[in-house]
Amino acid sequence: MRYKRLITWIFSLVFLLPLLVFIPFHSFNAEEDSSGKLVYIIPIEKEVERGLEAFLSRTTEEAVTEGADHIIFEIDTPGGRVDSAGQIGTLLQDLEITTTSYIVNEALSAGSYIALNTDHIYMKPHARMGASGVINQDGTAADKKAQSAWLAQMESAAESKGRDPLYAKAMADESIDLPEYGAGEGEFLTLGPNTAVEVDYAEGIVEDRVQLLDQLGLSNATVVETETTLSEEIARFLTNPVVIPILLSVASLGLIVELYSPGFGIPGIMGIVSLILFFYGHIVAGLAGMEAIVLLIVGIVLIIAEFFVPGGIIGLIGIGAVIASLIMSGYDIGHMSMSIAIAFIVAVVASVVLFKTIGMEKGFFRHIILKDQTTTELGYVSSENRLELIGLEGTTVTPLRPSGTAIFDNERLDVISEGGFIALNKPVKIVKVEGVRIVVREIVNKDE
Repeated sequence: MRYKRLITWIFSLVFLLPLLVFIPFHSFNAEEDSSGKLVYIIPIEKEVERGLEAFLSRTTEEAVTEGADHIIFEIDTPGGRVDSAGQIGTLLQDLEITTTSYIVNEALSAGSYIALNTDHIYMKPHARMGASGVINQDGTAADKKAQSAWLAQMESAAESKGRDPLYAKAMADESIDLPEYGAGEGEFLTLGPNTAVEVDYAEGIVEDRVQLLDQLGLSNATVVETETTLSEEIARFLTNPVVIPILLSVASLGLIVELYSPGFGIPGIMGIVSLILFFYGHIVAGLAGMEAIVLLIVGIVLIIAEFFVPGGIIGLIGIGAVIASLIMSGYDIGHMSMSIAIAFIVAVVASVVLFKTIGMEKGFFRHIILKDQTTTELGYVSSENRLELIGLEGTTVTPLRPSGTAIFDNERLDVISEGGFIALNKPVKIVKVEGVRIVVREIVNKDE
């Protein structure tokens, strides 16, 4: 029995020893170590604007709340607004979670700035980043003040993550000469994946997300993919700088045309829907609050009241309230002012055209403009024309200078002399009657 028990122990040790060796090694394996980690993948696509900023604010907050260990931003953007990029950069810098930019196609202009604000950068083999010069909406270069501020932002973003700021500056400053990297004088620097790795801007080139997670030691981590909701997609479209003046122009044009149209139809619906879409997009994007909506409603009520209350002050206050609500909802006062100006010009042109072609015989104006005329053809007269008075003789009861009063057959009449002064109690004769105007002549010789 003792031998059998000994043999059993020996066989047990033979089989258990490899397990005892494997278990501690396995517990420190990098892949297994990531099994309890949570990774959030957030896309950065299309143009950089306030709608994207609102989306990133929501998703990063969700990642923090859920206790994510890592956030991967999959970037494919041609760039966009500098002010929105700045807000996004601040958002990323404030995150205490490790962040990685995975450039799947391009991170140009504001997109490169966003990538520089993350802890790690990886790129697909065909991806690129850079070309970050600041330009105006008309395609011209921004003023020196704006360019200087943007250069400082690019440089600061690179330095904050331990990257050489020279290349970030070269992306935004065409005067920096780096011909060895394809950016001669007069050209903005754009980095391909190999060059980005060479200058330590990218840490690796990966084909897909699986390789990226493996490079980050997160192969077995739980991955949560985020995407924009339908309302966020609509908001991103509606808050686009190009779409905003179009919406306001359609709103003004639709409401103006409705004033000249009988009943309430398609133009009015288009105008109201355009306003609703404008405020909906800005509310979802976090730009407009209820105070802007209240101000808009008050303004519309005052404008309507102006049609029924004389004076003009109420209407001006209403227009001011509507304009204030639009400006309060915008993210840039200059751009919003320009959009309102475009809508105003469209409204003025439409009003002039409609007034000349239609006049005010139709639409809302027909209810507030008096069109009836008291013409003689319809039997209207301004006063009774008493032609039967011509030839009557009477006596002045007041001096005529040249107007006064005379009495004819016991009837007092207001008269006016044909010539000059006629004294009191002088005989006169009615020679002409024109409405209320009775003209008399002094009778010099009674036998005349």
